[in-house]
Amino acid sequence: MSVGTSSAPGAQDAGSPPAASRPPGDLADIGIDPDMLPDGLVVADEEGRVVCFNAAAERITAVRARDALGQPLEKALPLEDLEGRRWWQLTDPYGGLAIRVGQPERNLLLPGGREVLVSARYVRTRPTGPLRRLVVTLRDTEARRRTERSHAELIATVAHELRSPLTSVKGFTATLLAKWERFTDDQKRLMLETVDADADRVTRLIAELLDISRIDSGRLEIRRQPVDIGAAVGRHIQAYVAAGQPADRFLLRVQQPLPDLWADPDKIDQVLSNLLENAVRHGEGTVTIDVTATASPREGEDIGTSVTVSDEGPGIPEESMNRVFTRFWRGSKRGGTGLGLYIVKGIVEAHGGTITVGRAPGAGAEFRFTLPVSAPAYLA
Repeated sequence: MSVGTSSAPGAQDAGSPPAASRPPGDLADIGIDPDMLPDGLVVADEEGRVVCFNAAAERITAVRARDALGQPLEKALPLEDLEGRRWWQLTDPYGGLAIRVGQPERNLLLPGGREVLVSARYVRTRPTGPLRRLVVTLRDTEARRRTERSHAELIATVAHELRSPLTSVKGFTATLLAKWERFTDDQKRLMLETVDADADRVTRLIAELLDISRIDSGRLEIRRQPVDIGAAVGRHIQAYVAAGQPADRFLLRVQQPLPDLWADPDKIDQVLSNLLENAVRHGEGTVTIDVTATASPREGEDIGTSVTVSDEGPGIPEESMNRVFTRFWRGSKRGGTGLGLYIVKGIVEAHGGTITVGRAPGAGAEFRFTLPVSAPAYLA
């Protein structure tokens, strides 16, 4: 980034905008106001005095622009490294090596010990000439810290969830290998079935991690095909009945006619599986699934498809409603990684849809997701 000439430090013509808002040099040439930048911007002139101090820099440093403008940089922005050394004396941008072009981003400390991410660019008229401008960018570390904490929590959760099934797999296989002849066929079958179930559990967890990675990076692929959403819900209900759930626990209501829905059938199955499993495991009474036509959440489309899953259980506390779709949220202590609803929200939004949570008429939990029909252009 290069910054051109500006008026003398502290000088300001009557009626002109504040110096903090006047883009120096090239910023003015392209019509950018420094106060519009999301990062803190501090610019010092060839004498080391501050000539630009934008609004984001004020917010991050808690220093007013009018107090910083015209001041020596080391006084307006007294930074220290994590070992307590004064940063501007350590790097010596004006008296140091003339071949330096800047400083990479690093954590430094403001007065009071607050951490901030700082990078600098040295602007010279020629490659080894004197410093003409020192451009400093500032970023708050809180967003990065939240991301790092989230990643640390994810690693800890995954390690905990993997430890139990892998310990079981290792224990049973080692026992069978060492004492195969001592067990009856029924005992062997029981141990192998346990190993198989635990292997499935590990596979599901790995699949969840891959989904989270794709959602966070925006690389979740959606392969759209015609989907009969009512039939898809019916298949899930049949699977629960076959597994021992009473048939009268489920009530499926499909409004006809429904618009033709184009979506990824595997991803929609994943959404339905998670919502129905939550209703069966954590809810009580009848699980009601309503499939209806509704207004499309996508601009330019008139109609979409909505699926509502509700139960008659205790529901979700009001204070927890805004955390339901975050990582690691668990509605109860009945197991699970707390990642399912986070993935559900990512899948729905990848389709261009929306999902909400609320209280059902019977006081239980109610999840409702709406998808645009997303028909290909050639069908329009």
